[in-house]
Amino acid sequence: MTAPGPKRSGPALLLPCALFVLAILLVLIARVRLLETPLERDEGEYAYIGQLMLEGLPPYGQLAATQKLPGTSAAYAVVMAIFGQTIVGIHIGLLLVNAGAIALTFFLGRRLFGVPAGLAASALYAVLSVDPNVSGIWAHATHFVILPALGGTLLLLRGKGSGTMIASGLLFGLALLMKQPGFVFIVFGAIYVLRSGRLKSALLFLGAAALPYAMTCLILWRAGVFDRFWFWTVSYARQYGSQVTLSAAPGVLLDSAKEVLEVAWGLWLLAGAGLILLWRSYKEHRWEAIFTTVFLVFSFLAVCPGFYFRGHYFVLMLPAVALLAGAGVACGPGKLMPWLAAAVVLATIGWQGRLFFVDTPLQVVRDAYGDDPFPEAIEVSRYIRDHTAKDARIVVLGNEPEIYFYAQRRSVTPYLYTYPMGEAHPFALRMQEEMIHDIESSEVEYVVEDPALLWSWLDAPESHAPLYEWWKDYGPRHFELAGIVDIGMDQTVYRWGAAAVGYKPKASRYLEVYKRR
Repeated sequence: MTAPGPKRSGPALLLPCALFVLAILLVLIARVRLLETPLERDEGEYAYIGQLMLEGLPPYGQLAATQKLPGTSAAYAVVMAIFGQTIVGIHIGLLLVNAGAIALTFFLGRRLFGVPAGLAASALYAVLSVDPNVSGIWAHATHFVILPALGGTLLLLRGKGSGTMIASGLLFGLALLMKQPGFVFIVFGAIYVLRSGRLKSALLFLGAAALPYAMTCLILWRAGVFDRFWFWTVSYARQYGSQVTLSAAPGVLLDSAKEVLEVAWGLWLLAGAGLILLWRSYKEHRWEAIFTTVFLVFSFLAVCPGFYFRGHYFVLMLPAVALLAGAGVACGPGKLMPWLAAAVVLATIGWQGRLFFVDTPLQVVRDAYGDDPFPEAIEVSRYIRDHTAKDARIVVLGNEPEIYFYAQRRSVTPYLYTYPMGEAHPFALRMQEEMIHDIESSEVEYVVEDPALLWSWLDAPESHAPLYEWWKDYGPRHFELAGIVDIGMDQTVYRWGAAAVGYKPKASRYLEVYKRR
């Protein structure tokens, strides 16, 4: 069965459609207003690795490593090459990626259910995807997975030619390259192609989908870092993905869902109503009901790997949720559903009025992340940059890789986070020992320490902390205090040089900056 064409819409729906367009414009304006929102740590990781790529240096080498596939870092490199290596440049890239996903959601909704439904779906996706509870303000990898995945899905709906299969497969392959959960969308696409029973089309699709990953492996092998790439993205990633047990998964999902639904619950209810209405009109919309429901199931499966269910993982579900709301507009009784959908979308924007119209970038990051030192990383990095030569090497004993990016100084170790070292897996001790060796064997000029994070290891009975014990002895012998950053929700106190000596932080979260003696 082939995908149906778009449905016609009447003039009576012009006003609700205009309201959907208004909602999309308000989202894009809010993103422009918040372009200067400080990077959070995932963004910092992608930006730093992208920075190295622009210098011709591969990921997974001695300067940086990550459990994530390198597609998002490469996308950051492209964005920064065009718009600059700045916070604003990166968030312009996110704005464009988000706008592309909004447009593709419209085209999918239009093809399945008609123009009003497409506009409703795109407006719903726009509002859902900017919600801080899914980290929508920040350029997480999930945004970069969604864009090619939606493009590949739209191509599948448009035809069965060999060229279409290859182009769709390549886009799904790029979705995988952005982050491992993109693989779930490849499975979805393969099932869609196989349903027609055309083996040639399926082989073309799967071959094209495998090509971006295969080319990445070849490039990294030629760069001499394939072994480390495999360790980080397969061996360690497998351990990372097994930290949460299957029995604990429902509880983690419930807690995360409560947070995700906290503000946008009306939009999710709208999608639920759309799912019911779609299946109630099964005779008229049999193909659309099956396709959209299967897409929803696979989108949810993409959220599940590792059972962490972090807020930004739910971005992978948002297009399917938005399409269901569009289905409700198309299948609902009379003219009620378009107006109801427009009202709920605009009411959600009103409920988030501070985010859209009032809050500063600093307030947004504080509301979302509390006292995490994302704003402070900017000032710390500026201090390091002003007090070191461009070829200086630094290290962060914490989880703030954005400091490397802001400071434009290279790390002495590939371990951009100390998170993996405090987890219960076979590689944890080896990672700590390697980081210790990297620091001792290099001329580190500055060290940024997050004491609260290192101390937290001592509270975990399954964790060992040789890095913490080593630093207590090694640090005072080789480094002296250069600064203290006392982090407050309303005001942060910075003490540099002699003013830092003897200063006692008043907040529970603070950073210490050390320079080599």
